[in-house]
Amino acid sequence: MNIGIIGLGLIGGSFAKAAAQAGHAVQVWNRTRATAETAVSEGVAQAVLEDDIGACDVVIVALPPAAVAPWICAHEATFKQGAVVVDATGVKSAVCKALERFAFQSRWTFVGGHPMAGKEVSGFANASADLFNGASMILTPYPSCGRGPLDMLETFFKSLGFGRVVVTTPEHHDRMIALTSQLAHVVSSAYVQDPLALEHRGYSAGSFHDMTRVARLDPDIWRDLFLENSSALLDALDGLIARLGEYRRAIAAEDGTALRELLAAGRAARMATLADR
Repeated sequence: MNIGIIGLGLIGGSFAKAAAQAGHAVQVWNRTRATAETAVSEGVAQAVLEDDIGACDVVIVALPPAAVAPWICAHEATFKQGAVVVDATGVKSAVCKALERFAFQSRWTFVGGHPMAGKEVSGFANASADLFNGASMILTPYPSCGRGPLDMLETFFKSLGFGRVVVTTPEHHDRMIALTSQLAHVVSSAYVQDPLALEHRGYSAGSFHDMTRVARLDPDIWRDLFLENSSALLDALDGLIARLGEYRRAIAAEDGTALRELLAAGRAARMATLADR
């Protein structure tokens, strides 16, 4: 298929490299044109996209959340008849609502998307064709979307290495991502700012590494993701703060029975998350 990739950061660049490796014809666009030209010179893409996107069967818009809708609206007249346009941002409600007016037009189809993969580094230079191997690709189509585009996307994304395609609503996506991704980044960022963290060498093992790994984030990207999904993220934060309060009260009261119950409940919850792996 002819694939258009809009935005060549870590995610867009990895989509371009994975699509090229899978044998798709790739064309790319990037705000900094030199990056798009680099993709062509490295053999990742066949051409730099100009304003006309009409040759692309699938267009993946890998831009920051606030930039997705403006870019699609500015180019909507140039999409190919029957094309499927998918975004790749980490929030879905705001993006899908902003593009809802296209839900019932029949010339091309928009489907919200979010690849569940990433690294702590960013940019095209860090993109890799195997980033999505075994990962989930989440899709949040409008109710008006038929099975045809979704079946095609499932085949396409699995050709890039994705292990599964999950279809859900934008609202459920945002609640889940607030818990499984965004909250983890908030906790990691706050945790590693303890002054004693600088003295961790010789005192730390796997737990410290696991807790601090995702604190090495891009502050601009994650700020935007947190603010675009603030309602769901605040709910997740409030729940965590309440649970931490229970642990604090048990420790302060030296209540070993209550503390053991909390720890046992946490262990059971973790085991339950592993049950369907």
